[in-house]
Amino acid sequence: MNIQQLYEYCLSKKGVTEHFPFDEDTLVFKVGGKMFALSSLKEWENGTPSVNLKCNPERAEELRAEYEGVTPGFHMNKTNWNTVDFNSDVNDKMMCELINHSYDMVYRGLTKKLRDEIEKS
Repeated sequence: MNIQQLYEYCLSKKGVTEHFPFDEDTLVFKVGGKMFALSSLKEWENGTPSVNLKCNPERAEELRAEYEGVTPGFHMNKTNWNTVDFNSDVNDKMMCELINHSYDMVYRGLTKKLRDEIEKS
């Protein structure tokens, strides 16, 4: 998966917006105003791309044990976030599953009113 594919995949999800809330380097994808994916553009340019994704704490531990490319979230809450390296043992299919899981966790945490607004848009 390259940066364009990541970008298109995240934006294809219902209600997703892109932001640069921290600096001009960190691309953030949000649903309902809540982050579900973050990636450094400079790291893509440097050939070490990764993405931070929200994850169920138990599943996060399992993924870290199973994949070398999954580590505790860089600059994030290590219990609820993973950093997933693109140039690793995590294939594109699994990367999409992890993005879906992150999106779903954040989406389910939104208020019913906000979820209804997203569904209607």
